[in-house]
Amino acid sequence: MKQFQHFINGTYCESTSGKTFDNVAPATGSVIGQVHEAGREEVDAAVTAARAALSSEWGELGVDQRCELLYRVADGINNRFNEFLEAECADTGKPYSLASQIDIPRGAANFKIFADTIRNSVNKSFQTATPDGQGAINYAIHVPKGVIAVVCPWNLPLLLMTWKVGPALACGNSVVVKPSEETPATATLLGEVMNEAGIPKGVYNVVHGFGPQSAGAFLTEHSGVDAITFTGETRTGEAIMRAAADGVRDVSFELGGKNPGIVFADCDLAKAIEGSLRSVFANCGQVCLGTERMYVQRPIFDEFVSRLKDGAEALRLGRPEDPATNLGPLVSETHRQKVLSYFRLAVDEGATVVCGGGVPDMEDDLSAGSWVQPTIWTGLGDDARVVREEIFGPCCHVRAFDDEDEVVALANDTEYGLAAAVWTENVSRAHRVAARLEAGVTWVNSWFLRDLRTPFGGMKQSGIGREGGEYSLEFYTETKNICVKL
Repeated sequence: MKQFQHFINGTYCESTSGKTFDNVAPATGSVIGQVHEAGREEVDAAVTAARAALSSEWGELGVDQRCELLYRVADGINNRFNEFLEAECADTGKPYSLASQIDIPRGAANFKIFADTIRNSVNKSFQTATPDGQGAINYAIHVPKGVIAVVCPWNLPLLLMTWKVGPALACGNSVVVKPSEETPATATLLGEVMNEAGIPKGVYNVVHGFGPQSAGAFLTEHSGVDAITFTGETRTGEAIMRAAADGVRDVSFELGGKNPGIVFADCDLAKAIEGSLRSVFANCGQVCLGTERMYVQRPIFDEFVSRLKDGAEALRLGRPEDPATNLGPLVSETHRQKVLSYFRLAVDEGATVVCGGGVPDMEDDLSAGSWVQPTIWTGLGDDARVVREEIFGPCCHVRAFDDEDEVVALANDTEYGLAAAVWTENVSRAHRVAARLEAGVTWVNSWFLRDLRTPFGGMKQSGIGREGGEYSLEFYTETKNICVKL
């Protein structure tokens, strides 16, 4: 039985309380490990170690030296690629084919990308006139913010954790990571890589546990934490924001979404179907940027629904290691019960079930896993809960629309504003509609296409702040002005 211990000050350690909880494989429902739950003592030790690291060897390193170490971390992940792949897929149940293309390579690449970003960042300077005619020079410098609490989600555990840890370390901070209780493995394994790469003790720390009255709350409430970055549910973000108010600490949030996909009649339908199938069903619908609301212009509505149904029914559910598998289970039985409750609610609200809507028959030990069918609905009103609330499963509702103004209003009629996708071959319409959508990221004729130099984040209740490229530096550093009188 695997033991997932805390990683504090460069060493693995158990909880002093002895409290543990099960790590369950979502593909089979079997217990595959024991996770040690952190109390206040472990969290305090992690924060103390992180703060001490700032004033020791780590704080004395130059940018080039830090970046060289981060390159070694990335190489270390790639050198142990299969270990990370197996750990990630055991925790999440996602297919190897998906994690080997996205989760692990992109998770490793984040360290090199942000090392290069900080290496090439430019500080602004200004020449200032003064009454004596001699003038002054003002220039800005960026200094580390301090100890960063990194609270991570379970849907892309390694990728979204390193998306935060990479820039935090590149900027010279230290971190305390609290991975999701559902997916402890890769954050824990990364501790070994950090040691192998020569990252000083205390720079990278991991504490395991839950949210309220556990590691999550103890970490975000800790006065030794200077800033908090979080990806997850909006309600959890609200709780963290309340904790961060004590001490006026900075926060960066990527929160919930109910993302629209808009398909105009002039689209390339084959591309729109292929992209929409990915945006709805990739990672079993457990992608913050995924599409749960499809709006299709009336002349192509019936054909679109028919072809989307064919694509959904062709998805292959199975063991993560099977190369033919392209749809895994949901992350846990608890989450499956939530998604199934929305499946039932859709019927209660009057939906037409185009396909799915239940639990698939799975063979052998897979029958105890957290599986659901890929599901498509039509026929619901715009005020239906299934249309308005985030489900986070492999499902979507498809609604017809007639004109541009109508669909923009429908797409924006939500408390969220994370992402959107627009499918059209009319370039003027593409620019016009994308600019009107209330979303932090809008894709045109694509989905999940990311240039990591660009700003990423949500509007409204989908988040606070922006990450990516130099935008990450704005959160992970304090900008100071220095004024020199000549």
